Amino acid sequence: MPRLSADARHNVRLEINGRAHEAEAEPRMLLTDFLRHRLGLTGTHVGCEHGVCGACTVQIDGAPARACLTLAVQADGASIRTVEGLAPEPGRLSVLQEAFRRHHALQCGFCTAGILMSLDWYLREKPDPSEAELREFLSGHICRCTGYVPIVAAALDAARRLRETGESK
Repeated sequence: MPRLSADARHNVRLEINGRAHEAEAEPRMLLTDFLRHRLGLTGTHVGCEHGVCGACTVQIDGAPARACLTLAVQADGASIRTVEGLAPEPGRLSVLQEAFRRHHALQCGFCTAGILMSLDWYLREKPDPSEAELREFLSGHICRCTGYVPIVAAALDAARRLRETGESK
């Protein structure tokens, strides 16, 4: 990465949810702020700003990452997937989103975007997780409403449906 001037803005080019985006960012601007304030993608939430709660989780080049621990300039050239990119088409929820709705796993919804982005990746990597494995994986996310029971039920339901439809690959 080239050395950046602290008092200048830098062009950041990203592919987000399959679309090219470009905007300027200060060297210390977090990816969460870049997504929300520069690009208007407000689905990514900002929680603790320390990488602990997981609310800001997005996928960077296919892997889950905390956007509050990533500088926008570090993501230059990356492919980003946010919660806005989960739905297969406008007006239609993904299998995982539909399971969250069916199991009332949303509660206040603040943590939901980050959990969905992590689970979307996890269920592709591990299409048949046990409940214990899911709980361990989700331990990196904090739900302030303590709605883990319906979240785990939704994740197990989504995993089963993804296996049945062959979408887990």
